[in-house]
Amino acid sequence: MRKRLKWGTFLENCPVWSRFSFFDMPTLDWIGKKAVVNHHREVPYHLLKCDKELSVGDPGSGNLLVQGDNLLALKALLPYYAGRVKCIYIDPPYNTGNENWVYNDAANSPEIRKWLGKVVGAEAEDLSRHDKWLCMMYPRLMILREFLSEDGAIIVSIDDNENATLHLMMDEIFGAKNFVANVIWQKKYAVANDHKTIAPMHDYLLVYRRSEKWKRRLFPRTEEKDRLYKHKDAQGIFRPDNYTCNKTADERPNLFYPITNPNTGEEIYPKRTRVWAYSKEEHARHIRDNMIYWGKDGKGKVPSIKRYKHLLRHGEGIVPQTLWMHDFAGHTDTAKKEIRDILDDSRVFDFITPKPTLLISRVLQLASDSTSLILDSFAGSGSTAHAVLAQNKADGSTRHFILIEMEESICQTVTAQRIARAIEGYKDIPGLGGGFRFCRLGSTVFDETGNIRAGVTFNELAAHVYFAETGEPIPKRTNGKTPLLGIHNGKAIYLLYNGILGDRSFGGGNVLTNPVLKMLPPHNGPRIIFGEGSRLGTARLKREGIIFKQIPYGIKVT
Repeated sequence: MRKRLKWGTFLENCPVWSRFSFFDMPTLDWIGKKAVVNHHREVPYHLLKCDKELSVGDPGSGNLLVQGDNLLALKALLPYYAGRVKCIYIDPPYNTGNENWVYNDAANSPEIRKWLGKVVGAEAEDLSRHDKWLCMMYPRLMILREFLSEDGAIIVSIDDNENATLHLMMDEIFGAKNFVANVIWQKKYAVANDHKTIAPMHDYLLVYRRSEKWKRRLFPRTEEKDRLYKHKDAQGIFRPDNYTCNKTADERPNLFYPITNPNTGEEIYPKRTRVWAYSKEEHARHIRDNMIYWGKDGKGKVPSIKRYKHLLRHGEGIVPQTLWMHDFAGHTDTAKKEIRDILDDSRVFDFITPKPTLLISRVLQLASDSTSLILDSFAGSGSTAHAVLAQNKADGSTRHFILIEMEESICQTVTAQRIARAIEGYKDIPGLGGGFRFCRLGSTVFDETGNIRAGVTFNELAAHVYFAETGEPIPKRTNGKTPLLGIHNGKAIYLLYNGILGDRSFGGGNVLTNPVLKMLPPHNGPRIIFGEGSRLGTARLKREGIIFKQIPYGIKVT
C-alpha cells in the first residue's frame, strides 16, 4: 500500500519553503534561519583604520571605501551612520550555482558550522545553496535596515535565481507594506542564440522603502521628451496629448458624451472601450481657452489636449516606471566597456560582473537628493561610487558614498583604482573631483574577556557607547574634547575615559568624584555617566539625577 506523505512532513523536507496560512502573510523558512535571525546583534564591533597611502583626493570629502567582510564592516560603521543613509544600493551574489562566494559568518549553529569556510553554490546540484544564500543575506539586510533614514530606500539587484526568496525575506525585514516595486532592467540588447532554453534578457531591482515618509523622485527630462514640444500657437510651444482615458462608458458614464467637431459639425464619441478624459465642464473651458488641438491643418477627426511647455513645473521630470530598457539604464556590455577603458585590464571579468554607471545613476535619480548619503556594501567594481561622483558633477550636488568590498585584491586593484581614476581622470576623460578615505577593519573594541582593548581611543569608544545607549549615531558636533557625548531624549550622556579631563583629578578624570562632577558640562535633567569607577554614594547619585555605568561592565558589548 502506498504510504501517504503528510503535508507538514513534505514542507519540513523542502530546503526553502513558504508557509501559508488563511490568517497570516506567507513566511519564509530555511535551514539555519533560527541561527541567523539575531546574528546581526551578536556581531562584535570592530574599529576602522584608515590607510592614507591608499586614500585619494580630499580626505574630508565624506566618502569611504572599506575593505573587509561587509557584515563586520557594517557593524563597525553603524555607530556613525545609523539612520543617516538616504539610499542603499547593493548587487549581492545572484547564487547562480557557478559563483565562488564564501559563507564565513560565525553564527553558532550546527547547521551553520557545517558550512563554515565552504564555497557556496559552486555546484548547481547543491540542494542547500539557497539556504546558505539566505543565511548570508539575512543578517546583512537586518543591519542595512538600521542605516536607512525614515525617508530612505534600499534597492537590490537580483535575477531569477533568488528573486522570489529575496522578495519574501525583504517583506519580513522591511515590512510588506514598504515594498515599492520590482523593476525589470533589460541587461542585454542582443539575444544569445546558443542558449539552450529561453535566453535571459533582464535582471530585477527590488525597491523597498524604510517607511511611508519615502517619496520617489522624478527622472530628469530627456531631449527626446522635449522634442515632442514642436507645435506653437499664440500661447506658446505645446505638444498634443490624448483626449481620452482608459475607462469604459459603464465605469464612467459621465465622461461618455458627444463632442462637436468644429470642422464638420459632426458629433463624435470616444470608442466604447474608452471615455473622454475630461468632464463636460472641463471640455467647455478647453474650448473657451483654445486648449484643443484638431491637427496641424485644423481639420483632424479627433481632439487632443494641448500640453504647454511653459506650464511645466520647474524641474518637472518623468514619472518612474517598472520597465527600464537598456537605452535608458545601460546594459552589461556598457558596464564591461566602462571598466575596461578605465583599468585597461580585461582580466577583471574573470572574477567580477560590473553594473553600468547609468543604471546606478538612475537609482540615484530615483531615490536620493542633492546631499544624500549612499551606501553600497557589495561594492565590486565601484560602479556606485563612480555614479555618485558623475551625478554630483552633472547636477552640482554633494552626495557622499560609503562602499564596502570584502576581497582585498578586488578592493585595492579594481574598486579603489576605478574610483581614483574617476576622481583624477584617465586617458582623455577629465576627472570628476572629490576624494575618498580607504579603510580596513581593525581589532574589535572589546577583547574575548569583555575588556576594552588597549589602544582604543576616546572617540572610538565614545561612538560605540553613544550608539549602544541610544540606538543613534554619535552627534557630529562631538569633537573628543569634552566628556559630554550628546543629549538624547532629555538625557545627557558622558564618558570618562582616557583622561578626557586631563590629570587634574583622581585617576586622570576616569573616576566620578566630587571634583570631576563639578567639572562636567552642566545639564538640567537626567545624566548617564560612564566611567571606570564612582566615589559617589547611591543616595548622592539619585539626588543628582545620575545613572552611573562602570566601564567596561556597563557598556553593551554587541
